[in-house]
Amino acid sequence: MRPESQPMDPVLSLLSVRRLCKYFPIHGQGLVRRKIGEVRAVNDVSFDVAPGETLGIVGESGSGKTTAARAILRALDPTSGEVLFQSNGKQVDLARLSHREMKPLRQRMQMIFQDPFSSLNPRMTVGDIVGEPLVIHKLASGSELKDRVVDVLSRVGLKPEHRTRYPHAFSGGQRQRIGVARALILKPELVVADEAVSALDVSVQAQVINLLEDLQEELNLTYLFIAHDLSVVRHICNRAAVMYCGRVVELSPIEELFEQPLHPYSHALLAAVPSPDPDVRLRPAVTGETADPARMPAGCSFHPRCPFAKDGLCNVPGRPPALEEVKPGRWAACFRVQELADQKGGGRC
Repeated sequence: MRPESQPMDPVLSLLSVRRLCKYFPIHGQGLVRRKIGEVRAVNDVSFDVAPGETLGIVGESGSGKTTAARAILRALDPTSGEVLFQSNGKQVDLARLSHREMKPLRQRMQMIFQDPFSSLNPRMTVGDIVGEPLVIHKLASGSELKDRVVDVLSRVGLKPEHRTRYPHAFSGGQRQRIGVARALILKPELVVADEAVSALDVSVQAQVINLLEDLQEELNLTYLFIAHDLSVVRHICNRAAVMYCGRVVELSPIEELFEQPLHPYSHALLAAVPSPDPDVRLRPAVTGETADPARMPAGCSFHPRCPFAKDGLCNVPGRPPALEEVKPGRWAACFRVQELADQKGGGRC
């Protein structure tokens, strides 16, 4: 991650997101339906993803994780900001491209969806589902299409005869493998996994996570891994971006985030992670409800729930905390983060 004024070297970054925003208008009732407000689902998000890295995006439901991912992939059109993607030795701003200009680049970025059943067409066979991207992009047909489908199915642990079956004939884990195969059929460089294991049993989660790690090493994939289960994020990710109310409030290497979280919201998330060790002392949980993105609190959006909020500093209208580098490679958006880190010995609350 680099400040907006000093972007990462394009050679080092596959994906660079700069000040990304996605707002949804709120319209009033009546014939005219004038705009009376907006939901700031993603608000000034910036981060970088290096080739071969797995960056986790974590946060509570409604924090803007999935909306940010969809805006990056242009499933949603961003309200503002830049989405710089490495293409032929230069960075292309995906946010400025038309849908026709985006089509060739979509081959290089794919998405694994959360629900392994509703994301698969029940009226299509597995072979048709997995091979459809090749048909859309006119990359294969006939026997070549069949061979490529069989090859990618074998890579994800499915059998060639599964090609003629329908999604209802498979378990949840197998369905998710089908989703992974569909995402990989175009040989992408960037894969966005949106809660890819949250709908699966714990034992099946481990199998799919191990599969994703093996495929990343084999195919040199880069992952943007969206999750709310921090134990899964710790296992698979190199770094994590913690989001709250549409903003990134902390960005850290994964082990340092778990050992010494900097932002009070990161403490709140870690406090919710159960430990099998009865002697482990849990961090105090943060009370209160997530802020409404349509009516954001003044100043820091987390201050109504933060035990360290200071009146006149954290709640000043029009002055949200900026994401700043607190330690080498560690970023946090908190007015008191350095003070708290000094008081608590490296960021522990």
